Amino acid sequence: MDMNSEYRKYLSNIKKNNILVHVTRIIILLLIVILWEYLSSHNIINSFIYSSPSKIIKTIISLYQTNNLFNHIWITIYETIISFVLATLLGTIIAIILWYSKFLYRVMDPYLTVINSLPKVALGPVIIILSGANIKSIIVMALLISLIITITNVYSGFVNTDKNMIKLMNSFQASKYRILKYLIIPYNYHVIISSLKINVGMSMVGVIMGEFLVSKQGIGYLINYGSQVFNLNLVFAGILLLIIVSYLMYLMVLLLEKTLIRDN
Repeated sequence: MDMNSEYRKYLSNIKKNNILVHVTRIIILLLIVILWEYLSSHNIINSFIYSSPSKIIKTIISLYQTNNLFNHIWITIYETIISFVLATLLGTIIAIILWYSKFLYRVMDPYLTVINSLPKVALGPVIIILSGANIKSIIVMALLISLIITITNVYSGFVNTDKNMIKLMNSFQASKYRILKYLIIPYNYHVIISSLKINVGMSMVGVIMGEFLVSKQGIGYLINYGSQVFNLNLVFAGILLLIIVSYLMYLMVLLLEKTLIRDN
């Protein structure tokens, strides 16, 4: 058997394994939904508390019929995209500034650590007073959650760049700007790309927390309102919508990652 046939067989096995993984995921999901529906419809579990897949679907259909569904989804996506872009850009820029100045990093390090460990919900009232009960507060909340993580991850990648390569560039008397441009950023390209995947999730978490506090629109508002009026069907419907939106945004980041990697 020649090498080409062996390679084709290898690729075929990988393809079959990928298909098997996807099929298994779908089967597990279907089994969970079927079991959930069965337990709820036969009163084995309390359908008022745990709802059921059929009731959740009916709730989503009801939201669609009242023209509220896509409005709430779009508001959350819009807020998440703004937070995601701002956190990624600002986080990377601040990480570059901290890499440039070791003194500034030593000054800011304890502040970054404290802000990152501080429960952001505790800052909710302060954020609302300073920014107002509007979309600004939601974006600020999302930034507080995702920005520090971006700074930490990107900066960590920068300082862990191969020291021998940095010494080599220093031996040629390269400026710090040239080291950053031609070594640090290209070397940490995958670190920056990975931070995008983290950012989209953290931005979504921040947006939902912000919507819990101040919003009258969005998926977070649906979940919060449903819990206040004890409409658990609405709560689970909001959670399902949140899962779908999160997955779609994750796919968008993967597409962006593949595009950037291909271009580089």
